[in-house]
Amino acid sequence: MPHNPHNSLAVKEESENMLNNLDWVLFDADETLFHFDAFAGLQRLFQGYGITFTRDDFEDYQAINQPLWVEYQNGTISALQLQQQRFEGWAARLNVSAAQLNSDYLAAMAEICTPLPGAPELLNALRGRVKLGIITNGFTALQQVRLERTGLAGYFDVLVISEQVGQAKPHPAIFDEALRLMGNPARERVLMVGDNPDSDMLGGINAGMPTCWLNVSGRAAPEGIRPDWQVSSLPQLQRLLEI
Repeated sequence: MPHNPHNSLAVKEESENMLNNLDWVLFDADETLFHFDAFAGLQRLFQGYGITFTRDDFEDYQAINQPLWVEYQNGTISALQLQQQRFEGWAARLNVSAAQLNSDYLAAMAEICTPLPGAPELLNALRGRVKLGIITNGFTALQQVRLERTGLAGYFDVLVISEQVGQAKPHPAIFDEALRLMGNPARERVLMVGDNPDSDMLGGINAGMPTCWLNVSGRAAPEGIRPDWQVSSLPQLQRLLEI
């Protein structure tokens, strides 16, 4: 597969026939294929408990939630611990279980989920030309329901969820499990697409896959992480793949 050392789309010839060099495209889920509006989901969750959830509440929630995600991706806590610990304060305040709040939150997120712009068009263009998979650090209760509700479930040959594997991206084990379920294709013929350089890109690179970073905000890559390609939107990825 051709590599673009400048991580841009400036030279069309470098991406010519790119799809011919691929058997699979693996996608992250949240903010790669689907909007993930956590604030709106939390507002919906707490509305059911008669609470107006504010931006300040959201900042307080994220101050707890984001470090937990780092611990989860580093393998120091489990998916269950993450899901419960982030709601412990609210659970005590509302006199309900953290597990119940988490379940209600995932249900709310499934209800408000929409695909990112260009996602259905990209998947339609890819279907039948390569096999498609999802590899996500999201949680089981959300993934299949979201795929069904958005009409995208039929596009994917494999759905690999960190909660089920027991390891989160970027850990090699989740990529190894994905490859096993895919029938062990050549790693250099599997493109990993995701929005998170620390989990999607680093994981894909360490697994020996070519990588494409969906970098909507145009930020600099973390030191030591060099994806093969960068795009700012899914339609741009579709053009990169020369579909």
